[in-house]
Amino acid sequence: MKANELYDKIMLGAADDVLIEQCAIGEERLSEARSRMGKAVREFTELYGNRDVMLFSVGGRSEVSGNHTDHNCGKVLCAAVDLDIIAVACRTDDGIVTVKSEGFDADVVTPDCIDEPCEKKFFTSGAIIAGMENAFLDRGLKVGGLCAYTTSNVFKGSGLSSSAAFEVMIGNMLSHLYNDGTVDNVEIAKSAQFAENVYFGKPCGLMDQTACAVGGFIAIDFEDPAAPGIEKLDFDLRRMGYGLCIVDTGGNHADLNEDYASVPAEMKAVAKLLGHSVLRECDEEELISKISAVRAVEGDRALLRALHFFGENRRVEKETDALRRKDIKEFFKVIRSSGLSSFCWLQNVYSAKNPREQGLSLALCLTEKFFGSECTDAAWRVHGGGFAGTIQVFVPTERIAEYKAYIEAVFGKGSCHVLSVRSAGAIRVM
Repeated sequence: MKANELYDKIMLGAADDVLIEQCAIGEERLSEARSRMGKAVREFTELYGNRDVMLFSVGGRSEVSGNHTDHNCGKVLCAAVDLDIIAVACRTDDGIVTVKSEGFDADVVTPDCIDEPCEKKFFTSGAIIAGMENAFLDRGLKVGGLCAYTTSNVFKGSGLSSSAAFEVMIGNMLSHLYNDGTVDNVEIAKSAQFAENVYFGKPCGLMDQTACAVGGFIAIDFEDPAAPGIEKLDFDLRRMGYGLCIVDTGGNHADLNEDYASVPAEMKAVAKLLGHSVLRECDEEELISKISAVRAVEGDRALLRALHFFGENRRVEKETDALRRKDIKEFFKVIRSSGLSSFCWLQNVYSAKNPREQGLSLALCLTEKFFGSECTDAAWRVHGGGFAGTIQVFVPTERIAEYKAYIEAVFGKGSCHVLSVRSAGAIRVM
């Protein structure tokens, strides 16, 4: 439909059912969501005119459990959230992809950019677009020109994967504009990983892209990274009476690359001592039997991180089973255990280089004080890669306002983001 017609339909509520049922937008936020989408259509029209368009949405993601396991072929539990990137897009006949994202200059990718990655374009969104097109072509799928306007409320530095949402959105648009919406969302996720690894120049696993693309709660087993086991779980957090709070502690992310890199490096160093490339290939009992030798060569922290890996894989299994059975109490119990292991054994809650700054530790401490150490009706843990940034808290709906006020008194107004888990991954809204 034409952009002007799409705008009218949005403002009259034609997208409301999709927003509520698939994107987890509560009725109290529908007016805001309509305005946001309508504004995106207006921005598109000003840039490109009143063309035949489609409206798309891809959610951000939250790592629920499986902290620092995917890079050693472990198991993770993640979820898509109601913060999203939306796009208004149309086909063009010139083969050129033009994407204008709110707040940024437009990315323009011509067909000659697709065939090979360009190191000079590493770490640019244009490289992502070219990589997604190349991945689609390698899969025998169609690509072509398009114009798009995007806007995102997936805030950066939150551990909610704004970059993965953008990658998946490019695939989502190509799927619907050129392949009749038939491209499986898992294939879109794999294409997104390829684009980030090869064209963007950043090594990454597949968790972020899969969560954004598939939606809902997702259990992923990376034993075979080329063909991970993916299970979408039928679990509605809102209907169980809970919300997901992400608390931004305002920590400094500068100079943390070494901290992040040390985790997979130390885990793989332990695996190498046992004759393997990653910990998933190792036997925990063999590791325990060789503790003295591991300590002598790699030190205690590497050993503790390896032991965290094995325990975290088991916790993901227990959490996944609890969600299948709708056993929220057991789920929370294991989530809290995951958080404790991340703090004590994985040691990614603060940087050893800057022990004066421990915002995550403080947020976790205050959250435990708020709910009580014996609480069974909530759960909390470090969120994402750690060392700085955010914590994750599952909060009973009736206590969200109270918790938000309590934690924001310390970390500032707007630091507590109240989210829902959305059932949909990458979708066409209209």
